[in-house]
This record gives sequence, structure tokens and C-alpha cells, in this order.
Amino acid sequence: MQSLKVLWRRRSGIRSPPFPTHHRAFSYVPNPAAANDFDSEVLVEGEGCSRTAILNRPHVLNALNTSMGARLQNLYKSWEENPDIGFVVMKGSGRAFCAGGDIVGLYNLINKGRIEDCKEFFGTVYSFIYLVGTYLKPNVAILDGITMGGGAGVSIPGMFRVATDRTVFATPETLIGFHTDAGASFHLSHLPGYWGEYLALTGEKLNGPEMIACGLATHYAPSAKLPLIEEGLGKLVTDDPSVIEASLEQYGSLISPDNRGLLQRIETLDKCFSHGTVEEIIDALESETARTQDPWCSSTLKRLKEASPLSLKVCLRSIREGRFQTLDQCLVREYRMSVQGISGQISNDFCEGIRARMVEKDYAPKWNPPSLEEVSSDMVDQYFSPISELEPELELPTTLREAFT
Repeated sequence: MQSLKVLWRRRSGIRSPPFPTHHRAFSYVPNPAAANDFDSEVLVEGEGCSRTAILNRPHVLNALNTSMGARLQNLYKSWEENPDIGFVVMKGSGRAFCAGGDIVGLYNLINKGRIEDCKEFFGTVYSFIYLVGTYLKPNVAILDGITMGGGAGVSIPGMFRVATDRTVFATPETLIGFHTDAGASFHLSHLPGYWGEYLALTGEKLNGPEMIACGLATHYAPSAKLPLIEEGLGKLVTDDPSVIEASLEQYGSLISPDNRGLLQRIETLDKCFSHGTVEEIIDALESETARTQDPWCSSTLKRLKEASPLSLKVCLRSIREGRFQTLDQCLVREYRMSVQGISGQISNDFCEGIRARMVEKDYAPKWNPPSLEEVSSDMVDQYFSPISELEPELELPTTLREAFT
């Protein structure tokens, strides 16, 4: 399995940013009083050479809100400034690492007309994602449990991602009428072959071994061994990524792919999801289903037909554009798209999807437009444009922190 892991990581466009040999100064001064207001949502452990941020909203699977994003930024910036801290760790409380953004909270804000608060959420979380992706110190994310949407966003850009036997990864935004955001158009588009298109359009789940195989995770360990891993990390006095990696590998496990899983269908996946339009992808899957009677093809078709037609077309274009963009370019574009998604100017699919799946739970969203044929190219184009000439773009500190490709 080790050779398979190396092969797939070489093919993947995901790369851990090189650890710098110098220390860069920033003019950041933390505000302890403001941070303390939300201490319970992001806990801190550790002393000496490392710090651990613990996402702590287990009753909502550690879903991110604006205050969590702001506190994480404050913590990570102060840790980066502290010469006594060599590396940082992030994990979640309970059965999830992080299920993504607090979409029910966003739904309630939209229904109250508080669109500016929604924009603040996206801007705060996306800015933190950029901080993680350009962090000057090694950072480790322990993905033990549900890791979806924004939860992937705050972890995948980091240097080390540890998957376990409890990890469930997904980007299910098309099923709630949204787009694959939080940096997903960057990290999904840089996966081998057409995994990114498949994951973005279907919202299908990956397990820990599958995350290792495609490069989304860098290490794998049984959940039962995590206390040993965390204990080992806590004893390190280093800022050297190779030392941290050696500690992670000490308790890591070699894994074998499931013969019945997605890894056995890579050829079919690439054949179907390499097409230029959603309609052509569906046609290819229908042809494969008729030819092979493969349950995977039929279940994939079912997922696509449950998704928002507008979201499918928007996500396909987003992944294709992300393949040729840097992390910051993807985040700036995704912010623009998110503002369009919450504005309701093109469609109310985002609120409708949350209503159907998370609020009323009738699982019968009424998408608008209701079919792929009725999604015009103008609608898709508008999704990628600012909602007005006066709408500010997301500003990231690219002159201070260089994005990687």
C-alpha cells in the first residue's frame, strides 16, 4: 500500500508547501478579550513547542461559524508569531472533525435579511483557509470522523492530514443547491484524473484509505492509536516537518484498498467524468450502466439526479477553472460565487436545499431551474460575476503570504 500511496501522491497536484527556513514578521497583535468571548467553541491544548486547536461544537458536528473562524485566525496568527511554538495541530470534539459551515445558521440569517452577516462568515472562514494554506509552521489536522465542506477547507491546505478508520470525507454542496467552496475548487481540481469532478458533482463520500490513495490525506492511523500519536506530537520540540512526519509514521498503518470500492473504478470514473458538460457526463454514465449493469454507475446517476441542476453546472465549471488557478485565486472566485448563492438573484436553491435536507427534512427540494436543460449559460456566467459593480471582492494578504499552486 505504501507504493500505491506514493504513486497517487506523485500524480496529485496537492503539494505540502515547503517549510521556510526564515521567520517572517507580521504586524498582528491578538486581542485576548475578544477571543475569550468564544473560547468554548475553539479550545486550546498544549504547552512548550506545540499548540492544539480543538473545534468544540459537537452538538452540530463542529460546524463552523463566524466567531470560530475569527478565533482560529487569532490563534494561528499568534502561534505563528510566537518563536517558542514550532508547530500546530487541529482536531475536533466528538464524532466529527468538522461537518463544514453552519449552513442552518446561514439559512436563518438569509431569511432574516442579514446578508452582510453571511458575507462576513464567508470572508472570515476563507481568509483563515488562506492562512492555513500559507502557514509558516508545520500544521497537522487529525481528521477523525466527519470531515465535510468547510471542514475539508480548513484542513486540506495544511501540511499533514491524518485520516482514520472513522473518517468520512465529502463535499456535498450540490445536494443543498450550493457550490463546492472553502477552497474545494483548488484541492479537488488538483486530484488525480477526474476525481475532483466526481466528488464535487456527486457529493459522494470517501473513507480514510481512499483519502490516502488520492492524496487528500497524508497519513492513516486507526482511531484507537490517536492518543499515542497525540502524545508523541506533544513531546516533540521541533519546527522540522521531517521530524513531525516521522512521529506520525511511527504509529501510522499501512492499508490495502477495498476491492469493492472506488479505487477499483478509476478507469470508469475518468471515462465518464472527463466530458465537457454535465449532460455528457450523465450520458456516459447511462451508457456504462446499460453496458455493464454496474451498481456504482446507477448509484452515481441517482446522486446526480438528486442534486441542484444549477449547482451541477456551476460546480463543474468551478473545478475546471480551479485546475489552472492558485489557492488565493480560487478563494476569491469562490467568495464571489458564495455571495451570488446567498443573494437569491439567480436562484433560491441554497435556501431550498437547506430547507429540504436540514430544516424540514422532507428531502424533496424544488430546484429552480428544475432541469439541466433549463439552466442557461447566462445563469452560470452570472454565478461567477460580482452581484454589483460596488460589491467588494475578498481581499487576501497575497503580498505578504504567497499562495502555492
